[in-house]
Amino acid sequence: MPFTPDIIEKMLLAILVGGAIGAEREYHSKSAGFKTLTLICLGSALFTVFSTLIGSGNNPDRIASNIATGIGFVGAGVIFKGDFGVNGITTAAMIWVTAALGMGIGGGYEWISVLGCIIILTVLFLFSKFEIWIDRVNQLRNYRISCDFKQDTMQRFEKNFERHHLRFQRGREIKDGHKIWGEWFVRGSLKNHQAFITETLNDPEVTRFEY
Repeated sequence: MPFTPDIIEKMLLAILVGGAIGAEREYHSKSAGFKTLTLICLGSALFTVFSTLIGSGNNPDRIASNIATGIGFVGAGVIFKGDFGVNGITTAAMIWVTAALGMGIGGGYEWISVLGCIIILTVLFLFSKFEIWIDRVNQLRNYRISCDFKQDTMQRFEKNFERHHLRFQRGREIKDGHKIWGEWFVRGSLKNHQAFITETLNDPEVTRFEY
């Protein structure tokens, strides 16, 4: 079986590319971090190299063609449903694209893979800044408020939402004796949320406030 310095270079480059993307994910405390993405990139590169060596002359893509299918199961493992929707899609996409870079390296397209890595890191950096700005102007929060039951208790808090320019959707309401629980999904700017939170924390009628 041929073992050339070219294969070693591909392995080292796969470790470097996967490690660069993994370090960025590790910095943001994502479930697929430095070690995971490094191994995914290296594994994809090795599968592609082995596919070329084992299937040379017949079907050199027979092993590599199954990487996309296999990596889909890994990506599916990091997707889960949270309180405000589905989480982990970006991490799953990073696993998928890191495997693609590893395949490119293993197939001999090193410079394209390096360029792809640079573009990915640039997109992650710029979009994270953009997401911070979006979160400041349009943030979704889940409020749970408990207080003594009165006929217009829920409407009073909803008027406060409107006064602070917050859009809301009422969730569950639970009455327990003389107490009542209210839940709202509220969207608005960070500044307006903070103003509402400060007012509610100082409300003497509120006995419990989750935000």
